Amino acid sequence: MFGPLTLIVVALGIMLLFSIVKIVPQGYEFTIENFGRYTRTLKPGIAFLTPFVEAIGRKVNVMERVFDVPQQDVITKDNVNVKVDGIVFTQVMDAALAAYRVDNLDNAITQLAMTNLRTVVGAMELDEVLSQRDAINSRLLSVIDHATSPWGVKVNRIEIKDLKPPHDITDSMARQMKAERERRALIIEADGEKQAAIARAEGQKQSAVLQSEGRKEAAFRDAEARERSAEAEAKATDMVSQAIAKGDINAINYFVAQKYVEAFGKFAESNNTKTLIMPADMSSLAGMVGGVSELIKTVSGTDAPKSPPAKKV
Repeated sequence: MFGPLTLIVVALGIMLLFSIVKIVPQGYEFTIENFGRYTRTLKPGIAFLTPFVEAIGRKVNVMERVFDVPQQDVITKDNVNVKVDGIVFTQVMDAALAAYRVDNLDNAITQLAMTNLRTVVGAMELDEVLSQRDAINSRLLSVIDHATSPWGVKVNRIEIKDLKPPHDITDSMARQMKAERERRALIIEADGEKQAAIARAEGQKQSAVLQSEGRKEAAFRDAEARERSAEAEAKATDMVSQAIAKGDINAINYFVAQKYVEAFGKFAESNNTKTLIMPADMSSLAGMVGGVSELIKTVSGTDAPKSPPAKKV
């Protein structure tokens, strides 16, 4: 069996071993002090210390951490009292500075975020605070990161979690939003009616243009038809005039028959005509028609067939 002295020696050896060998876990850094004075920083892994001379000073967490910024009342530039809170994401970049440049690092970062949050939000009006959260976050990040840099701390992000205006302001904003939406709806509806009216006007314009083009084309064709009819009538009149000049009685009969027929046609087309009485003597009309036949033969250069000569007895 071991004696008491042996047990004491073994216990002292174990204590000495634990004081010499140190294991630093991942995500942490240990500061080493030599008789209370900082000498170096231990990185994650195993390390050996000088017994009775070196000791662990501070165990610093170098992982990214999240700090809650407590909710606080802030008065905006237009004298509106709003409740604001947020969160800050930080990471220790230099364990020695974080351990020895500031006392109670967590509380220092929290208080710094609260004071700067009041400063930034208080310099803006309520509408700007509600609509420009990204701008507020950027300004807070720049200010707080600059302030914590001497402590060996890097501020990665800062976000405003909640903004709570007073209830009366919230109700006023809701009514304002409703009125704005109704105004936009009326504008959109009026714009739609305007576009529809423009479209209808364009359609009517195109229709009028097409109708005008149609009337123009019809008038052109009617004029062309009348021109051809007039040319034909002029040619016929010229032929009749030539025949009359030559003393052809059939031409006179054709001219008279034409006027005779036109006159009867107008009588028949009249709306006031109830009864049409034809002349009893139609032989004159037949004679006229015969004259027309003779005139056509003369104009076409064909003579009526001659009767055969009488035979001599």
